[in-house]
Amino acid sequence: MKKIALTLTVIVFFIASIHVFTSCKQGGKKCDTTQVAMTEQINVLTDQEKAEGWILMFDGQTFNGWRGYNKPAFPDSGWDIIEGTLHCIGSGMGEAGGKGGDIIYDKKFKDFELSLQWKISEGGNSGIFYLAQELPGKPIWASAPEMQVLDNNKHIDGRDSIHCAGALYDLIGVSKDAVKPVGEWNDAKIIVYQGTVEHWLNGKKLFQYHLWTPEWKAMVAKSKFPGYNPNWVDVAQEGYIGLQDHGNDVWYRNIKIKPL
Repeated sequence: MKKIALTLTVIVFFIASIHVFTSCKQGGKKCDTTQVAMTEQINVLTDQEKAEGWILMFDGQTFNGWRGYNKPAFPDSGWDIIEGTLHCIGSGMGEAGGKGGDIIYDKKFKDFELSLQWKISEGGNSGIFYLAQELPGKPIWASAPEMQVLDNNKHIDGRDSIHCAGALYDLIGVSKDAVKPVGEWNDAKIIVYQGTVEHWLNGKKLFQYHLWTPEWKAMVAKSKFPGYNPNWVDVAQEGYIGLQDHGNDVWYRNIKIKPL
């Protein structure tokens, strides 16, 4: 029986390999076979994830569930969907040139595990916000903690660990080496549970911190945020998930969340 099972496995693998090779060859160019295999599995939930209560936040085809920050609908420009990714269109002008603005998923979450993949352009900058509130006349970062998304090597924010990819922006720094090179997909995870927050990047836990504690308040007091919003330290217990338009090309996919 073991020999039969092994033979069947080899046959299945051989057929799959032929399919991948054919797909690559038809395009007339070299291709990444791993990427070809991945494109058939993105933006879906497995049966196990469905049973565990995961919610798919992006279906790879529509903007369903998303809208502009402080806006009733999704932006008319600045964002598009390309090859199953939610793509922020770069303007070449950085933060001043974002045409679509930040976007949020139109449902608040309290305790959760957020999982997604992102890929940044050369010199690019973006961010993942959580527990965000919509404050009239103020940007999303005036209320929300942010996991930084960045090309550490070329963007000037990469000079400081508290602004590197994976960092709690302007508050908790990380190593520049935690992120993958430009053009490669990064697996990001944010866990929030009763004020305890964890940032993960590419399977590695970067750090853990605790909202609303004396340590948290002291850390925020040393940052730039109180100058923009004196109440920033009082992060809400429940809020929106947001993605930043910083005027650079950035791609997101496999965005899903599990309420805890």
